Amino acid sequence: MEKPYQKIAIQECGEALIAIPEDLFLMENPPPYQKLGADYGGKSPYYLRQRVVDGLIVAQEKLQQLKPQWRLKIFDAYRPIAVQQFMVDYTFKQVCEMKGFNQGQLNSAQEKEVYEEVYKIWAIPSHNPLTPPPHSTGAAVDLTLWDEKGQMVDMGGEIDELSERSHPNYYQHRPNSLEQRYHYHRQILLQAMNAGGFLRHPGEWWHFSHGDQMWAWLQNSINPSLRAIAKYGGVP
Repeated sequence: MEKPYQKIAIQECGEALIAIPEDLFLMENPPPYQKLGADYGGKSPYYLRQRVVDGLIVAQEKLQQLKPQWRLKIFDAYRPIAVQQFMVDYTFKQVCEMKGFNQGQLNSAQEKEVYEEVYKIWAIPSHNPLTPPPHSTGAAVDLTLWDEKGQMVDMGGEIDELSERSHPNYYQHRPNSLEQRYHYHRQILLQAMNAGGFLRHPGEWWHFSHGDQMWAWLQNSINPSLRAIAKYGGVP
């Protein structure tokens, strides 16, 4: 189940993970996956590579130009492979329940069907240094918006939602004014993150990256003559 971006070469730059500044960004505490039972091994998800954090600060500044007093809320950033595996397993169980499958008695076709659903939003928890999960590089971040009243902005879908609503442009051509509002909010997030050098996951409105394989693959998709490569590989 290799994904297209995993073919991108990585030239690791050796940049360190640093803490996302708590005074600048909102963060959930305890972290969402920790609340589900994921073990980070004493590490924090609220770390990113140095230049990725720098880009996030620029994105926050751009957001406040677009929407004064709005802030970025970080849902998840650095993710050890063990946590990636935990969430794949957790979602596998969820999808089995949703489809009415007995997880302990799946045939090969049912197992394949479930994994196809799971891997729509989760990267494979690969230990291969050539194909690290994006979040395990410290170059990918999941986030949303908070408004001037300190309330979460309605994006028309939840982070990690397994549905068509997760596609960034799901609401783009909807005639309903409320649904157009959802698209507008997603565009605000996109504009802010683009200003910081991030590119958005084509299937997830909340996922942005800078410097990993997906980022390079997206750049090459936009402009094939670039031949961009990733500068961030996996961080144990």
